Amino acid sequence: MKGKNIGEFEELVLLTVGILHENAYGLSITDELESRLKRKVTISSVHKALVRLEGKGYVRSYMGVASEVRGGRAKKLYQLTSTGREELNHSRELRNTMWEAVPKIVWEGGKL
Repeated sequence: MKGKNIGEFEELVLLTVGILHENAYGLSITDELESRLKRKVTISSVHKALVRLEGKGYVRSYMGVASEVRGGRAKKLYQLTSTGREELNHSRELRNTMWEAVPKIVWEGGKL
């Protein structure tokens, strides 16, 4: 694995695991991302991101309860780890610091 840094899509998947909390599994994460991003997201890209995030220690997976709807199979659920929460906080702080560093004149459309 390359280091512990995460890309934009991994960050979005990690945030979505937090949003869905106890209902975060492959399809629910995919549906939530599509709804919020207003674009197509493949379940395979979500699964790949979850594997990478689990390898980095940002999420952990566990098997849920089997259900009749799924033919007696259980869902593989995901939850944030404390390291995952720390990474999201770090990412948010970094982005906020950078947004705050953009001079006001840039947003007003004037010349520097």
